[in-house]
Amino acid sequence: MGIFDEIKKKLSHEFIDIIEWLDNTNDTIVHRFERYQNEIKNEAKLIVREGQTAVFINEGQLADVFTPGTYTLNTQNLPILATLKGWKYGFNSPFKAEVYFVNTHLFTDEKWGTKNPITLNDDRFGLVEIRAFGTYAFKINDPGKFIVDIVGTDANFTNFEINEHLKSLIATRFTDTIGEANLPIELYAANTSELSETCLDVMQPEFNSVGISLEKFYIENVSMPEELKKEIFEYSRIDKLDLDKLTKFKTAKAIEAAAANEGGTAGAGMGMGMGFVLAQQMGGMMNPMAGQPQQMQQTTPVTPPPMPIQVQYFYALNGQQSGPVSFDQLKALFANRTINKEVLIWKQGMANWAALKEIEELKIFLGGSTPPPLPGA
Repeated sequence: MGIFDEIKKKLSHEFIDIIEWLDNTNDTIVHRFERYQNEIKNEAKLIVREGQTAVFINEGQLADVFTPGTYTLNTQNLPILATLKGWKYGFNSPFKAEVYFVNTHLFTDEKWGTKNPITLNDDRFGLVEIRAFGTYAFKINDPGKFIVDIVGTDANFTNFEINEHLKSLIATRFTDTIGEANLPIELYAANTSELSETCLDVMQPEFNSVGISLEKFYIENVSMPEELKKEIFEYSRIDKLDLDKLTKFKTAKAIEAAAANEGGTAGAGMGMGMGFVLAQQMGGMMNPMAGQPQQMQQTTPVTPPPMPIQVQYFYALNGQQSGPVSFDQLKALFANRTINKEVLIWKQGMANWAALKEIEELKIFLGGSTPPPLPGA
């Protein structure tokens, strides 16, 4: 041991030992208190400020943990360390132990994002890829576990170091959660709040297992390829709009694009051709014969014959004229015996009244009609 080491050791024994950490950074999570050969005197002062926790490590083993306050270190407030050291009756000489100060305040606005696209299977669009990014906030809720499981012997552990670990954890759990949600692809961006809350609940146990509390988790954006966006917008329009109107709208847009084309005669010819198609489509709404061969269009439309006028009959009953009635009504009167074959009947075109049995088309009421002989019989 050199002469300067002897001087440092002597000075450290002669003056009151004070153990504290003044954090001048915004990103340090764990700081190891440096002391010559890690020696701590009996009755040394330990100062733990708000937002800090002091953790004692003895030869790699977790010992005592101190919350904010000022402490005089002795056997009474170092029970775990006293057991590890075998101090049955206290101690008077300096002892060796590592002291780690853990920053327990909230670390906010930490960034996360998916390094690679997430592949999902959508019922309508098949396999699709999405990306996502956002922010999260965390703090250390179990300093001892955090040092043992994460920090190890790192003398100055920053949030940059832990963020790499946390981002990988987030990306894995986020992918699992999104896959199990099984939402239509266009609803992921519309439900970021609900997905954020779900991811927070899913990830919290993973963070707690290493002494970290995930306080906030936000999905700020879910993005997808531009081609997929266009397909989704197109699908939405088709679902909401009349398909025929959509076709006409697209045709009109194509004509507009062709007219603006600087390709000269070819572009103009295309525009004229598409204009002709559009004219035919629009004309079809007013002319049902549009699109038919010219010969068919010039044919004089066939006019159906006029509807036959139903014959009306008058009949004499008890010396009184009754009617007019239709053929079927007259037949019903004959069937229910209101009239008989002798009753007088008149219709338009007859010069005089005649008995029912004498009117040719009414003889069918009498039954027993015999058809005429076959020709050539």
